[in-house]
Amino acid sequence: MDISVVIPLYNEEESLPELASWIERVMNANGFSYEIIFVNDGSTDRSMDVIHSLAEKNPSIHAISFSRNYGKSPALDRGFHRAQGDVVITMDADLQDSPDEIPELYRMIKEEGYDLVSGWKKKRYDPLSKTIPTKLFNATARRVSGIKNLHDFNCGLKAYRKDVVKHIEVYGDMHRYIPYLAKNAGYKKIGEKVVHHQARKYGHTKFGLDRFVNGYLDLGTLWFQSRFGIKPMHIFGLLGSLMFIIGLIAVFIVLVLKIIAMNSTSFNFYVTKSVYFYLSLTAMVLGVQFFCTGLVGELITRNSAERNNYLIAEEF
Repeated sequence: MDISVVIPLYNEEESLPELASWIERVMNANGFSYEIIFVNDGSTDRSMDVIHSLAEKNPSIHAISFSRNYGKSPALDRGFHRAQGDVVITMDADLQDSPDEIPELYRMIKEEGYDLVSGWKKKRYDPLSKTIPTKLFNATARRVSGIKNLHDFNCGLKAYRKDVVKHIEVYGDMHRYIPYLAKNAGYKKIGEKVVHHQARKYGHTKFGLDRFVNGYLDLGTLWFQSRFGIKPMHIFGLLGSLMFIIGLIAVFIVLVLKIIAMNSTSFNFYVTKSVYFYLSLTAMVLGVQFFCTGLVGELITRNSAERNNYLIAEEF
């Protein structure tokens, strides 16, 4: 099979018939063998009824339906698990992503050898309250991930080699960072294509401003996992050692000042009134806690089933 189109959706009953018909026209015009996998994320409208009706007319349409709303990342993860096409295309169900982009995305994967191609909605039809935070978010993501050539990490329109989606796990709200997940898994040929962004035709957006706050927290999690996920002692042990050394220096200062005070009639020094005393206590306690955190992390990592899960590019 040439292409699997994975479409997560939540309450998009109005747009589904037009989207399915549009994808079908593009596929037939280019002679692609394909499947469309709708992943219903607990919709409360008639979305599933519409999908059932569409599937009766087109055997290439399949569906996964969650019993409740879990989020876009779990929906993509289940869709990736089900996909069978050589190239996997993801797009949103709100008609803001154009299926006309599919042939070129497919070509970039198959002919130019990209592992992942991400869409870039260079010209957007969104309000400033959304576009400005998006620019800041993407600038931070480029800096942290090291993927300098992507302008829009969160674009729903992306294309993947089949191997990529089978070797990454999308969970929580990590769909924003799929290129980063792919890079961490060893897939480094990541490209970008300027795509057409259409104004929303039906309904309203399902995302609020809280996604930007959560996005930065998730980015921090990914950065930590990529740098210290299998070696937590390298960060916690270092921090613990530094804190403990600071505590020892503070203790040494306290001892020196106390000795001077004991041998002087004009200089009084009370240990419990010294800032160095409390600094030493705090630093040494924090140092031990950081070190123990790293040790516990190492024990957990060593017992993880994924500790020796490496992606092998070639073997003789």
